[in-house]
Amino acid sequence: MKSLFSRILALVLVAVVSMAGLTACSTPGNLSGSYRDDTLSLVETLRTAINIADDSPDKAEAQGEARQLINDFFSRYRRDNSLAKLTSFTTMRTALNSLAGHYSSYPNRPVPEKLKVRLEKEFKQVEISLKRGA
Repeated sequence: MKSLFSRILALVLVAVVSMAGLTACSTPGNLSGSYRDDTLSLVETLRTAINIADDSPDKAEAQGEARQLINDFFSRYRRDNSLAKLTSFTTMRTALNSLAGHYSSYPNRPVPEKLKVRLEKEFKQVEISLKRGA
């Protein structure tokens, strides 16, 4: 009887621990799980981070938040095969890779104007694609 009880208790504990672990990892960061809403929110956050004045005291915080959101977005949506074919996702991935690469390689330098122009163009393409549902 003791053996049966200890096995049942062990199974219950394993189930509880695995469920707690799965729910803790299910939603990275501040993402809602809605691809469209998350993408539009990320675009606005990145625009703010890119266009903030270089001498602003909030610049480092905005860049840190942008880097975290980029990581969260990739963690959430990179492996979703249904998104891989969407124009909005491929364009967004290109923009995010460019910005993340700049932040990794040149963390103390401002985003170059040429990159800002390119990112803004890609962000507009993403917004248009999302409106069309692509």
